[in-house]
Amino acid sequence: MNGLSELIDSLEIKFFKLNQKLIKLERRNTELLEKIKESEDIQTRQSNEIATLKSQLDDLKMVNSLLGSEENKRETKLKINSLIREIDYCIAQLSD
Repeated sequence: MNGLSELIDSLEIKFFKLNQKLIKLERRNTELLEKIKESEDIQTRQSNEIATLKSQLDDLKMVNSLLGSEENKRETKLKINSLIREIDYCIAQLSD
């Protein structure tokens, strides 16, 4: 009987230790999931900021070329031509 009692005590101790490890791992998992969510939020904000900055850069290039810079003159001419075509299309739609 004594051997059985010791075995049960040993199993209880092992179960308790395993349960504590499980609780610790569940907490760590929760922390890591929160960090992943934070990282995804940061990545989304940075992606939006990059898109905004690219748009601003394109606008600045156009303004710069309109002010006489030779660097982006071709791109600006193409953009202006594209806008003129869109305006002509709208006028044609209104005329119909």
